[in-house]
Amino acid sequence: MKLNINGKDQEYAGEEDRPLLWYLREDLKMTGTKFGCGVAACGACTVLVDGQPTRACVTPAASLEGKKITTIEGLDTPAGQAVQKAWAEMDVVQCGWCQSGQMLAATALLTTTPKPSEQQITDGMTSNICRCATYHRIRGAVARASEIMG
Repeated sequence: MKLNINGKDQEYAGEEDRPLLWYLREDLKMTGTKFGCGVAACGACTVLVDGQPTRACVTPAASLEGKKITTIEGLDTPAGQAVQKAWAEMDVVQCGWCQSGQMLAATALLTTTPKPSEQQITDGMTSNICRCATYHRIRGAVARASEIMG
């Protein structure tokens, strides 16, 4: 089967229950998607599937045929570019482990809600955990990305 990842078709011939995370990291060498908890609780493995934040650690790769998968390596939409710029401006990253998942979650939020309120940002980002507790910088960067988008 073919999986569309970052706009390119990739051949997948693995087990039906193999998590997308391991296909990305081991087979495709796309290591931007991180392993955190393995039970879909932390969000470090977040990718976008048809624009929706999805936990790659528990999502079988074989279930994604016909869907558009976006990883941090392919984050090139206007919202994604604004998020990347804002993350750098706001110096969000500390250890960096959760940041690709955070950035993809932020991109999904800004794609559906380009001008989110402070509460919408908080609600939209609470499912991703940051061990370093840079939540104030993350929320600030989401607000800044919204400004960058215009």
